Amino acid sequence: MRFAMAGLLIAGTGSAFGCLSRPIAENKPRSTSTIVERLTQSSVDKIDLLLAIDNSGSMADKQAILATAIPDLVQGLVNPRCIHKDGTMATTVASPNTPCPQDYKREFEPVKDIHIGIISSSLGGHGSGACQGTTSASNVDMAHLLARRSETSTTNDIPTYLNLGFLAWDPDQKLDGEPNQPDPNDGEADITADSNADLNDTSLVKQLTDMVKGTGQTGCGFEAQLESVYRFLVDPEPYETIGIDAQENIVVTGEDAVVKKQRADFMRPSSLLAIIMLTDENDCSIREEGKNYLVAETGPGFRLWRPRAECATDPGNKCCRSCSQKQDGCEIDPACTGPDGNAARLTPAEDPVNSRCWDQKRRFGFDFLYPIDRYRRAFTEAQIPNRKGELVPNPIFSDPNPDDLDSNVRDPGLVFFAGIVGVPWQDIARQNAQGQPDLLNGLNQDGEPVGGFKNSDELSAPVGGAASAWELILGDPAKYQAPKDPFMIESMKPRSGTNPITNDTIVGPQEAGWNTINGREYTIPEGSTGDLQYACIFDLPQDAVKTCDGQAQSCDCRAVGGQATDNPLCRPEAGNDQEDPEPRSTTQIKAKAYPGLRELQLIRELGPQGIVGSVCPRQLNNDGAADYGYRPAIGAIIDRLKTVLGGQCLPRTLTPHDNQQVSCLILEARNSQGQCNCADERTPGRLDVTGKHKPAKDEVLSLDIAKASGWDCVCEIQQLEGMNEGEPAYECRTNVGDIQDVHGWCYVDPSIRLGDAAIVADCPSTEQRKIRFTGKGEAQQGATLFITCSGE
Repeated sequence: MRFAMAGLLIAGTGSAFGCLSRPIAENKPRSTSTIVERLTQSSVDKIDLLLAIDNSGSMADKQAILATAIPDLVQGLVNPRCIHKDGTMATTVASPNTPCPQDYKREFEPVKDIHIGIISSSLGGHGSGACQGTTSASNVDMAHLLARRSETSTTNDIPTYLNLGFLAWDPDQKLDGEPNQPDPNDGEADITADSNADLNDTSLVKQLTDMVKGTGQTGCGFEAQLESVYRFLVDPEPYETIGIDAQENIVVTGEDAVVKKQRADFMRPSSLLAIIMLTDENDCSIREEGKNYLVAETGPGFRLWRPRAECATDPGNKCCRSCSQKQDGCEIDPACTGPDGNAARLTPAEDPVNSRCWDQKRRFGFDFLYPIDRYRRAFTEAQIPNRKGELVPNPIFSDPNPDDLDSNVRDPGLVFFAGIVGVPWQDIARQNAQGQPDLLNGLNQDGEPVGGFKNSDELSAPVGGAASAWELILGDPAKYQAPKDPFMIESMKPRSGTNPITNDTIVGPQEAGWNTINGREYTIPEGSTGDLQYACIFDLPQDAVKTCDGQAQSCDCRAVGGQATDNPLCRPEAGNDQEDPEPRSTTQIKAKAYPGLRELQLIRELGPQGIVGSVCPRQLNNDGAADYGYRPAIGAIIDRLKTVLGGQCLPRTLTPHDNQQVSCLILEARNSQGQCNCADERTPGRLDVTGKHKPAKDEVLSLDIAKASGWDCVCEIQQLEGMNEGEPAYECRTNVGDIQDVHGWCYVDPSIRLGDAAIVADCPSTEQRKIRFTGKGEAQQGATLFITCSGE
C-alpha cells in the first residue's frame, strides 16, 4: 500500500523531525482542497519555564518537596542523558558542553537558553475585603514575578537575571551577543556550584531552590491558581486597581505596567513555553466582574444566599439559581424567602467562609468562577477577548517586539501545562503486569516497564471499570457528574465508597480502619472556618513534623473550640493506633491535598499539551529512588517536553516508492520582511511552490497563524534523492553524524531497511522512524514547517 494520507497538512516550528498521527488509509490525492492538522516539529533552542506555586496555608511542605526535585528538573533540561545507539543504555556526562561517549548521543540537544520565573496564587480579595496586603505581604502578589527569600519579604531579594525577576540559563554566555565571553549582561552558567564560567557568584539550582521555598504559605486563601497564570502570560489588559462602584459591582481601572513589562522580558515569541503548577487545593479564580466578589466576603456574620431546590438534584436545571436572583420563569420556592422577608441566606454550618470555592452551582445556585474554557483558549488560540469582549491578539501567540530578530510566533504545540495537584498518585500511575499502580515498573502503552505517571493517551484509556482515568478522577463537570473515585469527590461530610484501582475503602470517622490513600475521613469541627475531606495524604519528613499548639501557623491538628480532632493528619494519642477512631494529639505528622478538579479539567482539555502529577508523593524516605517525592511528576514533564525538544518520531510507517522517496511535500513558512527568495544560495535545498503544489501553499497562508505571524514566504524543502553510497539521500539515511553539505530531507525507517537504526534510537520502540532534515534543509530561525502527503 502506498502511503496515503491525502491532503493532510501537518505543521511545526523550527523543525527537526516530522510526526504523522492519522491512520494510514488508501486515498486519492487532492488537488483543490487540503485537510489541515497542526502538529509541532521542533528543534527548540529556548524555553520559558513558569512555576506557578500555591502560596496559601499548608503549602510549605509541598514547596520543600518541589525544592528537592529542582535538580532533576534542571539537569533533565540543560544536561540531557546520552543514549546508546542501540537504545538499551543511557549515561550522563559532566555538563551540557561535554560530548557524549562514542556510540552515544543526546536524547535531545541541551537547552542552553532558559528563562525560569515564579508567580504565586495570590491575587488579593478580587474586590472583597478579604486578603488585604496589610495582613500579609504575600496576600496581593498580583502575578508579579517572585524571587524572595522569605514569605515576609516585601521585595525580591534573591539575585535574578539583570534584576528582571527571573533566572536565565546561559552556559555559552551568549545573551549579550558574544558567545563564550562572560559579561555582566549574560545569564547563569553554573548548574549546582559556582565557578568562573560566568561573572556572578551564584548557581542555577541554588537560586531556584531558594525561590521556590521563599514563595511561602501566608498568601490568600482564595487561591487564584489559574487566573494568576492568565494574568501574567495572557491578559491583554491586566488591571492596576480593583474596587466596588456605587451599584456595588466590581470595577477595574488602569493597566498593571509591572506585569506587562515582566511578561515582555520573560516570554520570547519563539520559545517553548511550559507552565508547572504546584497546588494542594482546587482552583478558585473568581470572576472579576459584577458582584462575584461576594463569594470572598468574610466579614462577621456575612453568608451567601440559599440556592433554589432544583440545585440539589440538577445544577444544570435552568431554575437552579441563587435565591437572590430573579426567579422569572420558575415556580416559587418557599425556601427562598427568609424570616425577614428577604432572600434566604445559608447558615454558618452550610456556608463556612473557608469552603466557598467548590461545587458552587449546587451549593449557591451560581458559579462565581471563571470558566475553564477561558484558560483552554489562552493556551491554544491566537485571539482572546479583552475587557470589552473584543477579540485581540493573544500575547502567547504574538510577537511583542516586531523590530527584533525573533519574529516567529509560537506554535500551539509549543505550549505545555503541567499540574502537580490533588489526586491520588495511584489513580494516575502506570500499572504493572499485575494491574497494580507502580511508579517504578508500571507498563506504558507499549508494554515497557518504565514506571511513572500516565501520559495523555494512557489517561484516556479505560481503567478500573471506567471509560478512562479522566472519568475516574474528574467525572464530567459539564454534566455535574462526580468522579468515580470517591476520594476525588469534594465534600464537607464524610464520604463512602471504594477506589476502583486499589480497592481501598473510605473509612468513616467513627469506624476502625485505615486506607493507603487518605487514611480516613474526619469530623470537621463545628465553629471552624470550614474544610473538605482529603483526596490523599502522605507522611511528613521527621524534620517537618510540627506541634499545633499556641500560635503555630498553617497547622491542621489544632483543637477548635475545645474539641479534640480526629484528623488523620495528626499523631494518635499515646497507646492508640492510626486505625483507632479516637481523638488525636495536636502533633501533625502527615500532609494533605484536596481534589484539584478545575486544574485537572484544564489538563484534560489540553490533551497532549497537558501533564498531570500528584501532589501526594509515593514516598519521602529513599531520596535515591525513582518514586521519591515529585521525581515521577518531573519525569513526566521532561518525558513530554523531550518529544518536542528531541524531534518527533512517526507512529506509523510511510511506504516509499522504488526510488526510496515518499509521496510527501514539505513547506516552510516564515516572515521574510519582504525579502522572500526560495532560490537563495544562502539557504539551499529550497524551491518555489508551483503547479500542483500551490493549493497546499494557499492553505498554509489561509491559516489564522499565518496572518498573526506575517508570513510572506512559503518555500518547498526538497526531498533528497539517491540510493547509492555517496548520494544525498543515502547519506541522510545512513550517516549518523551531523551532515553539513547535504541540504534537504529524507525518510528514515530501519524496520524496512531504510536507514541506520542509530538515527531513531531515541524513539519509542513502536515509533522508530523519522523524517530527517540535514544541512541547511532544516527550518530557518523563526520558520514553521508543514507536511502534506498523498497516496496514488
